[in-house]
Amino acid sequence: MSARIPPHHDPACWGCGDNALGIRLPQPATEGLEEYEAYFHFDERHQGGPGLAHGGMVSAALDEACGLLATWYRFPAVTARIFVRYRRPVPINTELLARAELESGHGRRMHVRGTITDGDEVLAEARGAFLHVPLEHFLSTPEGRAAGEAWRRRLEGDAPTS
Repeated sequence: MSARIPPHHDPACWGCGDNALGIRLPQPATEGLEEYEAYFHFDERHQGGPGLAHGGMVSAALDEACGLLATWYRFPAVTARIFVRYRRPVPINTELLARAELESGHGRRMHVRGTITDGDEVLAEARGAFLHVPLEHFLSTPEGRAAGEAWRRRLEGDAPTS
């Protein structure tokens, strides 16, 4: 019997980790949720034009919010494709709301819709397809193998002794 590994993200993740350059979206509170929302902000490190977030950063934030929902819905998951529509310029140094909603989940595939809003105004929106993948997907790099080994040691430390 193999140990169950709960949904998680790498602490260095730009979107939800402790990365100094990241936006630090909180991880979902529980597994299986079909909606996610979190407040965050972009700052000067994420700027494109003066006072505005770079479009690539906006897209990455939408991918992160949708991906967090997909990952906690069915761990682990990766982005298969994402389409982003920019509706309005996204300001920096402003509290924004990232939302994601599961539209459907069948087999390995999940469809998720996401938005970034400032109050009631939708600034950007996305529709993405995410795939549930085997955990081995993340073990192909030296960093992935190190993370897997750390989880193995942690689980063995939590195992009851006889």
